[in-house]
Amino acid sequence: MLETIFRGIFDTALTDTIAPGDFLLCVGVALVLGPLLCAMTLWHSHYSRSLAVTLAILPAVVCVVIMMVNGNVGTGVAVAGAFNLVRFRSAPGSAREIGAIFVAMGAGLIVGMGYLGYGVLFTLVLGGATLLYNALSLRIKGGDALARTLHITIPEDLDYAGVFDPILAQYARQYTLTQVKTTNMGSLFKLTYDLTLKASDQEKTLMDQLRLRNGNLEISLCHQENGVPSL
Repeated sequence: MLETIFRGIFDTALTDTIAPGDFLLCVGVALVLGPLLCAMTLWHSHYSRSLAVTLAILPAVVCVVIMMVNGNVGTGVAVAGAFNLVRFRSAPGSAREIGAIFVAMGAGLIVGMGYLGYGVLFTLVLGGATLLYNALSLRIKGGDALARTLHITIPEDLDYAGVFDPILAQYARQYTLTQVKTTNMGSLFKLTYDLTLKASDQEKTLMDQLRLRNGNLEISLCHQENGVPSL
């Protein structure tokens, strides 16, 4: 009776049916690997709740799909097309998020094919590599906390070329003029700099020095944002 319930209505006598116990075992392992991969991938990083949930359940979803299409080439091609359709209909995430999605899909694929040990090994190896790269990235990009975007408004008769360089060199490790545009019907210029401060407690001193050069016009200093949309 139990075998009849879990047989497909289009199955033939030559079709191999997955036993309910094997099905639950594979899905259970995928559900364990999903949160494990999620925790290792998103460790010490900014992420959305939707991405975390997706990484946690995606291995189980892929696992079930692979078990259902195992041995059926035509159905497998159709499923691959469906995955591509979903991918291109979603928001363009960062390279990190897309890579995490593919790792989760890979874990689900391996478990769905029945290789539970390799699925666990794959998760541990790729998750460990992700943790290592995240740790290295935190060290390399440790200066991001001091990265700022500076907007300075100056009168149109002020030659902005190099006028703020001595002040910026004193308070910033590096700086770059990224944009110059006119404002207030062309009577003012607005300069935009990307810079990395030497110390976070020097922001007010920096702005006071700049105010002496730009005639006390508007100045704004804010944290840099990459502006990459998340999945």
